[in-house]
Amino acid sequence: MDVKGKTKDNIKARLDTTLFYNRKNLELVCDESRVAKPRASFVLEKNAQLLVYKWLKSLRFPDGHASNISRLVNMEECRLNGMKSHDCHMFMQTLISLAFHDLLPKGIWDALTEISHFFSDICSNNSISRKRLRTRRMLRLRYVRLILLRRSQHLSRTISNLI
Repeated sequence: MDVKGKTKDNIKARLDTTLFYNRKNLELVCDESRVAKPRASFVLEKNAQLLVYKWLKSLRFPDGHASNISRLVNMEECRLNGMKSHDCHMFMQTLISLAFHDLLPKGIWDALTEISHFFSDICSNNSISRKRLRTRRMLRLRYVRLILLRRSQHLSRTISNLI
């Protein structure tokens, strides 16, 4: 979200954009005395960023579902500080499509929603996938037991032949 000191959007990157990509809307705009970088369509204005942070500050979750995300919001710097991995998962899987629904163009919001669904599918723990995992584990255990049984039988035959 265009955080100071963290963004990689600098003049060199914009010059590379003009050389390697066909994105006229992202090229540097040169005026008489200054060079301006036009905003990409997915970058939020400052007031839209504040709306997202205010919304995050007002969120409440049931106990054990997620940490209190409202404590992580820093309104002055427009940042989220100290997010744990579970908080990031919650944000990516459920909150990202809700937070930016009215603030971004439809095409960009659709892409964010698809990414959100993708993360949800990856981390899904439904009963069908659990049954598959259990079946695979059981088959592996049976296979390992069969190998150990054959080796122990072979070992016992070898020992009996030696005696």
